[in-house]
Amino acid sequence: MEDFWVVVLAGLKVWVYLIVALLMVPAMFGFSLGISETYMKILVKTLEVNCDIFVCGFPGLIQRDDGSMEEALGELRRSRPKTPVGGDFTLSDCFYFYRRGIEDIVEDEVTQRFSSEELVSWNLLTRTNIDFQYISLKLTMVWGLGVFIRYCILAPLSVCVFCRLKSWLSDWVHVMCYRICARGLSCTIHYYNKENRPRKGGICVANHTSPIDIVILCNDGCYAMVGQSHGGLMGVLQRAMARSCPHIWFERADMKDRHLVAKRLTDHVNDNTKLPILIFPEGTCINNTSVMMFKKGSFEIGGTIYPVAIKYDPQFGDAFWNSAKYNMVSYLLRMMTSWAIVCNVWYLPAMTQQAGEDAVQFANRVKSAIAHQGGLVDLSWDGGLKRAKVKDMFKEEQQKMYSSMVVGSEEDNSSHSD
Repeated sequence: MEDFWVVVLAGLKVWVYLIVALLMVPAMFGFSLGISETYMKILVKTLEVNCDIFVCGFPGLIQRDDGSMEEALGELRRSRPKTPVGGDFTLSDCFYFYRRGIEDIVEDEVTQRFSSEELVSWNLLTRTNIDFQYISLKLTMVWGLGVFIRYCILAPLSVCVFCRLKSWLSDWVHVMCYRICARGLSCTIHYYNKENRPRKGGICVANHTSPIDIVILCNDGCYAMVGQSHGGLMGVLQRAMARSCPHIWFERADMKDRHLVAKRLTDHVNDNTKLPILIFPEGTCINNTSVMMFKKGSFEIGGTIYPVAIKYDPQFGDAFWNSAKYNMVSYLLRMMTSWAIVCNVWYLPAMTQQAGEDAVQFANRVKSAIAHQGGLVDLSWDGGLKRAKVKDMFKEEQQKMYSSMVVGSEEDNSSHSD
């Protein structure tokens, strides 16, 4: 029994290799091996033989005259005597209108344009108004062979190409495109601990320095992106990416609805066939020296977290994107005119939320691990402060801390009073 399955697996491998070598590679590079042309020639020859054996139809049930109404009425009047009453009117004129009405009822010239075309020669398919009819044993054998080829060879081939290999081919093309982008930016990337790379159904979280972070990570795997929809060049790139991969882009109004965002992320994570989600929990770009507060939303949806630490080498070029100073086009121009972009990427072991640990504590634990691995400063401040004012809550916490130092806690005051 084991030998049987070994043979089956070997056959499937050969089948896949043939598909890749004979179909996908020529399609990707725009050349042909001549297989399709040979197949079409064989098909044309077969149908020509079938045309000699069986003619299934004719141009139409109604043979209409191309002449005008005047010519048709004139022909009728010459064959029948005129009725003197009524000037030029003759009773035989009615036969012309009867005939035209019956012709339109039997074979309407407009309605028949919305049904399958009737072929003069049967094409061995039962997809017109005339189905298979037994004519001869030879024709029946040809028809049976055609059924076998179409349903046992062509249909499985199409399913195999467009379904089973679609995901693999899509991932391969995406990685290839990102690698081309990396070469264009003169990127040199070093990956460490590849055995910890994110897997499907998980969440990859990383510190955020630049939009190039996506190119850096996608050079070594495919991810589903999550983020806010943008305009301009970034928006064009986002819309192009969404056509080929299940990325999750939110409008600004949706980002405020945390429940909607959490639901879409949860649905994605619960599907183990989908790509791992790539999230930058800081929510903004930090200047390659620190890791700031991780938003807790990414850690509330459950699932396995795959931390990744990204650290650029600043001596070859500054990869930090200061969005308040440079737009996307200016930033990319700066990157392309740098000496190089050298980056180190560390894949950390997968992490899950521990018992009794809330989302904030889990986020801080992941952030600390990333900061320690990348040699970055671990900060508790919110990166959103570069665009917004400090919340009153943080001011109150600092005031309470200072007041406890000056006045002392209630326990200290009670002990002194004793």
